[in-house]
Amino acid sequence: MSDRILLVGAGKMGAALAKGWIEKGARPADIAAVEPHEPTRAAAAALGVAVHAGPDSLEPDFRPDVVVFAVKPQSMDAVAPLYQRFKRPGTLFLSIAAGKPIAYFEAKLGTDAAIVRSMPNTPAAVGHGFTVLVANKNVDRASRARAARLLDAVGETAWVDDEALMDAVTATSGSGPAYVFHLIECLAKAGEAAGLPADLAIRAARATVAGAGELARRDPTSAEQLRKNVTSPGGTTEAALKVLMGEGGLGALMIKAVAAATQRSRELGKG
Repeated sequence: MSDRILLVGAGKMGAALAKGWIEKGARPADIAAVEPHEPTRAAAAALGVAVHAGPDSLEPDFRPDVVVFAVKPQSMDAVAPLYQRFKRPGTLFLSIAAGKPIAYFEAKLGTDAAIVRSMPNTPAAVGHGFTVLVANKNVDRASRARAARLLDAVGETAWVDDEALMDAVTATSGSGPAYVFHLIECLAKAGEAAGLPADLAIRAARATVAGAGELARRDPTSAEQLRKNVTSPGGTTEAALKVLMGEGGLGALMIKAVAAATQRSRELGKG
């Protein structure tokens, strides 16, 4: 990985990206980060990345191949226009900000800018993220490969051609880790209600969800079949699944939850 990268925002996701790039062969000297909040700079600085308080303190001759926007969406109005000066032929602007459409960045950076919008998720921090990307018409094949390479460093990637799908992506994989963490909470509380000590219940819930997730990741068998493999006719799992898969059960709740998150993503995209 030989790209010169300007990372705008060195918080948890920004630092996770930088860590992944370096582990995949990027030189810390080829990465510059901008992070105005001093306490947040430590993780990126510990990787050997030069962290600056603002873009004005960057080396005058620094010319990034990629500018990665990793700041919160509500900060983008003040941040994005500051980086228009880095636009040149071949420069790619890559955003991981939820709810900010490509048209937003074209308005801030110019309609001739090469822009990729992406939606990663927090398992990127441990190299198991999932990111969906969509590009504007100015992104050529080389820049698409560059964007994928940067995000492949922290997990799996997939492309879509229709940007309208990004709202559902945000609701499914972007917000999805929170649903899984809540499942752990609920499973632990259910274990307590059934009589387990609290420390054993949470330990069992965390290990079970993590182990099942790893099995699903490694085994090409469908999730439906994996579920059936655990379910013996007339057994304990079947008794539980009759509740979870019944009317108003987990499937119906998940559809409602993802629909609500999708709608909220659309609202945020409209400003």
